Amino acid sequence: MVLDNGYHTVTIEELTERADVGRTTFYAHYKDKEDLLAHLVTELAEELRNRIDEVQTLDSVGFTGDVFRQVFQHALEERELYLLILRGEGDGRALRQFIDGYCRRSEKTYRARAEKLGVEPRLPAELLARSVAGELSSLLFWWLENDQPYSVEEMSTMMRDLGRHGRFWCAGFS
Repeated sequence: MVLDNGYHTVTIEELTERADVGRTTFYAHYKDKEDLLAHLVTELAEELRNRIDEVQTLDSVGFTGDVFRQVFQHALEERELYLLILRGEGDGRALRQFIDGYCRRSEKTYRARAEKLGVEPRLPAELLARSVAGELSSLLFWWLENDQPYSVEEMSTMMRDLGRHGRFWCAGFS
């Protein structure tokens, strides 16, 4: 309903009717639509975190792109919720919540990897995390809005190459 009509036009009454629950039941669990949306983002992020945990390691194998594969696969499976978030519905709060959570996780990973491998990052970990979150959210949005013109595998490989080699190399420059 939100994707078709917009977040602000959908009422609690329409939501409860569609979900076949009473308004009292809704309000027993959520304060308002914003609380429901925040809860959905939290659940989505938790599912994604669990998937990433399964493939993410701090060993010296190198950056395989498995994390991106999990993100794109999850986005494909939860397409409507990702679109709701990535479109900035709910005054952008859900998008900020999603990106901030991804950034915190990425920053922690960058710091842990740098420490484990004994390297000094050339850029601050927070900046690296924000950069990858921005690229990823933008590409996820474009990919989902355009009916996935590339496979999950192709998207994760392209994100991996951006991360490994950078935009300059990906554009064909040496």
